[in-house]
Amino acid sequence: MRWLGGRESDNVEDRRGGGGGGMVVGGGIGTVVIAIVIYLLGGDPSQILNSGGEQATSQQAPAGPQADDEAALFSRRVLTYTENIWTQVMAKEGQQYRKPVLVLFRGQTQSGCGMASAESGPFYCPGDKKLYIDLSFYDELKQRFNAPGDFAMAYVIAHEIGHSIQDQWGILAKVHQAQEQMGKADANRLSVRLELQADFLAGVWAHYAQQMKVLDAGDVEEALNAASAIGDDNIQKSTQGYVTPEGFTHGTAAQRAYWFKKGFETGDINQSDTFNSREDARLQ
Repeated sequence: MRWLGGRESDNVEDRRGGGGGGMVVGGGIGTVVIAIVIYLLGGDPSQILNSGGEQATSQQAPAGPQADDEAALFSRRVLTYTENIWTQVMAKEGQQYRKPVLVLFRGQTQSGCGMASAESGPFYCPGDKKLYIDLSFYDELKQRFNAPGDFAMAYVIAHEIGHSIQDQWGILAKVHQAQEQMGKADANRLSVRLELQADFLAGVWAHYAQQMKVLDAGDVEEALNAASAIGDDNIQKSTQGYVTPEGFTHGTAAQRAYWFKKGFETGDINQSDTFNSREDARLQ
């Protein structure tokens, strides 16, 4: 990906530095609600439910050079590309794009949806309209999921931007409300459709990034590899040795790659309805 020399987005909070005072994360029903939101957006709710009265460090930008500075710079520049592209795409549809803030952190930090940590993974929080990424996830993507490459990292950001667009469209709120009336299996199936739509929107972004001549040869393959690597079936095989489809929350490797590729090939946000589509049923 041709990201060197690009403009850095101003919509970034760099919290990688050591922190001052803390904030107590209380328990009770509020914590449970926050955990549900994290679960819907692909994070690990146990990180919140088990936090009890722990203190979340308020982190600040690092004072000196850090080992992950290049990853932070890359993230800021990719965010700029998402802002430029989605502003134009949404304007064509008569909509104004609402730019989310990207929070870069290390270890843990407080979000509007509870604690953000390396274990929760990257996520978008509708509570404060921010994306959260512990930059160590990029290393995990390469080492644990065998999905190297800068565009694999860009795909992660683009996917979370997809969730911010779903929030802007009111889709996140509707899904949340519907899931409150469902059993776990049906709620999981709805979560899969939510995640596949975010993959599609990431593909739409890649479509226009290619038109801007930002992509290098092999970049799309890196994104498809990353989408497949973090499919529910692949993750379950690697963690528990077998697959339990009723536990899927993000979609299979084939489904995630399918919807990213469809977004990339069409570049048409009007084809983003994963909730009513049955065209990928054979991939389930």
